[in-house]
Amino acid sequence: MGKVLQDIWILNESGLAIFSRVYDEKVNAQLFGGFMSALDSFAHEISDSGVDSFDMSNKRFSFLKRENILFIANSEKKYKENKVHKELNKIIERFFELYEDKLKNWNGDIEIFSGFQKEIKESIEDPIIKFEKSFW
Repeated sequence: MGKVLQDIWILNESGLAIFSRVYDEKVNAQLFGGFMSALDSFAHEISDSGVDSFDMSNKRFSFLKRENILFIANSEKKYKENKVHKELNKIIERFFELYEDKLKNWNGDIEIFSGFQKEIKESIEDPIIKFEKSFW
């Protein structure tokens, strides 16, 4: 079976995208981060909980928050939400394994997170490889 997650964004508490891996970026990661953070804050105000997920045409955006860091991933709607959250939780665990100490004294430089892409390679779908496999 293929990989569940397509893209991922990691946002700090102010909505800054401290990391994103987006294959076909249609919206700047910082604009996306600000909007998603505002959406999550709004959901907290009206329902005492943030956004779990929302669907758009053929994609689902799933949200998980830990230690004031918001993790958002998208996937095809055919995948059950538990499966998506399980994969996203693996990414969250790895992120905190690598960066928890750095976050304590973080100076705002998002470049320190750029190496995370290779850490999540096994969890995130590569559309080019998926396309190539469809022909073989």
